[in-house]
Amino acid sequence: MDATIAALSRTRFIDDPVAGVKYSRATSIISSAYKRHGKILETAIREGLRDSNRHRVWSEDNFRVSTGANALVNLLVGPEGEEACRQSALPYGDKARTLQVDMMAFDEADRTIRAYEVKRGNGQFDAGKIRSIKRDLMCIQVLLKSYAETAKVAPIAAEAKIIFYYGVRSIPRPWSLVRDDLDGHFGFPIVAKIEKANEYFRERLHQLLEAV
Repeated sequence: MDATIAALSRTRFIDDPVAGVKYSRATSIISSAYKRHGKILETAIREGLRDSNRHRVWSEDNFRVSTGANALVNLLVGPEGEEACRQSALPYGDKARTLQVDMMAFDEADRTIRAYEVKRGNGQFDAGKIRSIKRDLMCIQVLLKSYAETAKVAPIAAEAKIIFYYGVRSIPRPWSLVRDDLDGHFGFPIVAKIEKANEYFRERLHQLLEAV
């Protein structure tokens, strides 16, 4: 977060003739802060969950999506297709494209591997973005149980989820979680840890804005 604040302090901006220098810079800083905050949330969730005694947690920068997974997901449309996706499993390994997965977690208590994307969830995505996110989630879902072998865990189930932290679900349950779901979902008090990080970031950001 300190590195993020340092980067925000160097934000370039265009001096708007109506807003003036002070508010033009403040607007640019806030806009950049929103974009960077998603990464802070992701890191806070992942690092906070490391304190849990029931989870193994890691990130995956190169999750391989096969041609077969792409083709299957293209066929699975509507609620029935989504349920079929959650019941399907394809072998992991071949690569037609890759995805960056914000967090992988293996829960020792229920023997489930889960993949999470993390979004701020403070506004709706447009229809095209929603379709893209949903398609990627479904591709991860059908490959996740097999992927677990590469992490040397043996799950009995696999789930792909997206966290819309502030509660605006662009994708409905059961694919999504919001802040109020997290403690129960993980069986661990993670929200207080995330909010501690948020408060620190908020305090530093406000200090920067007031110095403009």
